[in-house]
Amino acid sequence: MHRKERRSNKPVPLDPEVLSEGLNPAQRKTLSELQHFHWKLKFVRRPMFKDPVPVLFDRDNQRYLVIEPDGSITENPDIAIRP
Repeated sequence: MHRKERRSNKPVPLDPEVLSEGLNPAQRKTLSELQHFHWKLKFVRRPMFKDPVPVLFDRDNQRYLVIEPDGSITENPDIAIRP
């Protein structure tokens, strides 16, 4: 018996409120400030035994940055983003 594939090719939009759960107060403050400048939280990496790494993209999806645990931003992070 075969089951129908549940996954689809359409990306499911993620709720920014759900994504921001687990961020510390400094990261949340920086996230809030960046959202005023139209940066969007796309995903949060959650490596084991490490702080979450929120990744934001600009309004044109051309540039990205990460918010460090202390609330500072890194504009050229050492992460690989797949197209």
